[in-house]
Amino acid sequence: MNATPFLFETDFRRPRPSADALRAAEAAAQAEAAAHARGVQEGRLQAEAQVQGRLADALNRLALAATGLLAQADARDAEREAQAAEVAVLIARKVAGDALEAAPLAGIGEAARAALHHLRGVPHLVVRVHESLVEEAEALMRRLARERGYEGRLVVLGAPDIAPGDARIEWADGGVVRERARIEAAVAEALGLPALP
Repeated sequence: MNATPFLFETDFRRPRPSADALRAAEAAAQAEAAAHARGVQEGRLQAEAQVQGRLADALNRLALAATGLLAQADARDAEREAQAAEVAVLIARKVAGDALEAAPLAGIGEAARAALHHLRGVPHLVVRVHESLVEEAEALMRRLARERGYEGRLVVLGAPDIAPGDARIEWADGGVVRERARIEAAVAEALGLPALP
């Protein structure tokens, strides 16, 4: 006979559980484990949703910041372009002004060529220029009239209120005005710049 040593781990006060009780305890343990697993899964999902929410919020803030930075950059670029255009117009005015001072009849000659091209049958033509340019403008107009075949009467008058390089060419049915200030205003308007002084 084999003897088994008695271990004092056995509690004789409690009766031994029945098979049904063991199955019920096992089922309860499984239900508890399943509930725990569901709780863990729900906790993970909730934590993941919070992380996703924080990430979405951070991305929204980042997008807003990027949009703001891009808008600022666009505004700076537009300002630089406007300043560059203003500088270009100022340089062009300076160069044109220097050219006009050096050759004030160039613009007048250009306007006269355009007018004379269409005015061969007009009986008389009056050209008004700055009073300091009357003699030179008259010589230029006579030469251009011959070149263009104009045979009518040609009168060149000086006026103190007309800027050097500007001219008014008039005939019975119309006229042409070449005025530097109007040209500059049209250029400034076309470029979207404020009128220059």
